[in-house]
Amino acid sequence: MRSYLLYLLLVIPFTAFSSSKTDSLFDRLKYEFSQKSVYDSQKENAILKLKKSLASVSKSNFEVQYNICLKLYDEYKSYQYDSAYVYAGKMLELSGGLKDKSKKDYSKIKIAFILISSGMFKETFENLKGVRVKDLDVDTKIEYYSLLTRAYYDVAAYDNDKIYSPVYRQLANKYIDSAIALSAPNSYDKIYLSGFKKLKNGLYKQASPFFLNLLNNYKLSTHQYAIVSSTLSEITPDNSERVALLARAAISDIKSSTKETVALLWLAQLLYKSSDTENVYQFLQQALNDAEFYGARQRKIQINTLLPIVASEKVNYIERENTRFLIFLSSITVLALLVISFAVTLFKQLKKVKIKEKIIDDKNVLLEKINERLVEGTKIKEDYIGYFFNVISGYILQLEKLKRSVDMKLHAKKYDDIQILIDRINIKKERDNLFYTFDHVFIKIFPNFVTAFNALFKEEDQIWPKEDEVLTTDLRIFALIRMGINDTETIAKILEYSEKTIYVYKMRIKAKALIQGDEFDHRIMAIKAVDASNTPNK
Repeated sequence: MRSYLLYLLLVIPFTAFSSSKTDSLFDRLKYEFSQKSVYDSQKENAILKLKKSLASVSKSNFEVQYNICLKLYDEYKSYQYDSAYVYAGKMLELSGGLKDKSKKDYSKIKIAFILISSGMFKETFENLKGVRVKDLDVDTKIEYYSLLTRAYYDVAAYDNDKIYSPVYRQLANKYIDSAIALSAPNSYDKIYLSGFKKLKNGLYKQASPFFLNLLNNYKLSTHQYAIVSSTLSEITPDNSERVALLARAAISDIKSSTKETVALLWLAQLLYKSSDTENVYQFLQQALNDAEFYGARQRKIQINTLLPIVASEKVNYIERENTRFLIFLSSITVLALLVISFAVTLFKQLKKVKIKEKIIDDKNVLLEKINERLVEGTKIKEDYIGYFFNVISGYILQLEKLKRSVDMKLHAKKYDDIQILIDRINIKKERDNLFYTFDHVFIKIFPNFVTAFNALFKEEDQIWPKEDEVLTTDLRIFALIRMGINDTETIAKILEYSEKTIYVYKMRIKAKALIQGDEFDHRIMAIKAVDASNTPNK
C-alpha cells in the first residue's frame, strides 16, 4: 500500500520553469507588441512627408517623381504589399516617360520583390522577363541575382520533391554565386549570401560562422539584424538559443515596422513543439495581424492552419490540469484512508464503538469534500471551455487589443482618437471570419457532410453551397447540431439570429426531408468524421 501511494505521488507531473533569459526576452517582446502603434506612426509620418513631396512635384518632372516613388517603395516594401506594389508600378510608368531602359528594369525588379514576398512565384518570374542584366549597375545586378536566388530556393522548398526541387536549387545556386561574385569583399551582401548558400545546401556548420560574424562584428540596421538572426536560428542546434534569436528578430521587426516577416511565425512554431500553448497563441495572433496588414497570402494560410490546433491544445491543457488535480486529490484521499486505518488499528481495542463511529463520520466528511472538489473541477472545466470558444471567436483578443490601444490613447491624452479606434472595429468582419474558419475546419473534419445531408432530401429540395461558399446558413445550423450544439438559443447566438428564426429554419428544412421525426436527427448525427491519422499524405 505504501509503495502504491509513493508511486501515485511521483507520477504527478511538475511544471518545468523556463530560463530567466527566455522569460526576459518574452516580456520584452510582449512589451514591444504594445508599442507597435508608436513605431507604425513613425513609419506613417515618414510616408506622409514623402507623399506631400511627391504631390508638390511638377507632373512633367519624371526624374524627381521617380526618385520619390522609389523612396516610398522602400518605406512600403516590408510594410504593406498593396502600397509597395502601387509605387513600384508608378516607377515603371515613370521610367517609360523617361525612356530609360535601366530604370524600367530596376522597377521590374522592385515589383518582383513584392510579388515573391506575397508568395506569387509565377508572377515573379513573368515580371522579370525582358530585364537586360548586362546594362544594370553592380548593385542592381546583386539585387536581381539575390531576388532570383530567393525565388528559386522558395520554389524548391515549396515543391519539396526529388524531381523538380533539385533543378530549382541548382538554379538558385547559380544565381547566388553571381551575386556573391559581384559583392564587395567583406560587405554585408558578400558575407550574408555566402552563409545563406551553405545553409540552403545543408552545410550548417560551415554556414553558422558567416552569420555570427555579421551579428558580432558589423553594425547592422534593425531590419538586417532581424534577417540575420532569423536565418541563424534555422541552423542553431540549441533550442533555447533558437528561441532567443527568433525573439530578438521579432523585436527588431516590430521596431522597424516590418510586417513581411517570418520570425514571429517561426518562434510560434518552435514553441508549439515545446507545448508552450499560451505564448504560441498570442504570438500567432500577432503574426496573423502582421500578415493581414502586409497582405502575405501564403503566410495567412500557414497561420490560420495552425491557430485552431493551438486553440484546441489550450482546451486540452485545461483538461489535463483537471485530470492532474483529480489524481492529486485521489492520492490525498488514499493517504487519508491510510491514516484512518492506522487510527483504527491503534484504538480499536479500547474504544471499538467510538472508533467505528469516528470512521463513519470521517468518511462522510471526506466524501463531502471530494464531492465539492469534483463539482468545482467540473465547473472550472465548463467555464474554460466557454472561455476558449470566445477566444476562438476572436472577441477576447479584440477586447484585449482595444484595451491596450485605449490605454495608450488615454495615456497620450488623445481622446478624439478613441472614437476613431472604436469605429474601426468591424464586428461583421470578425463574425464572417468566425464563420469562414468554422466552415473550413468543419468540412475538413466532415468532408462528406454536404453530400450526406442532401441525400436526405429530394433533388429539388437539396441545399448546395454556391461557388464562393463552403456552407450556407441552413447547412451551418445542422453543422452546429452535428458538432453537438443542440440548444436553439446557443445556435441563435452563434449565427446572430433570433431563436424563432432558427426554429423556423430547422422546422422548414426537416419538413422537406425524406425521413421524419427523430430518425432525421439520428441520420444527421450519424454522418462520419474523417480520421486525420488515416488521411494519406499529399
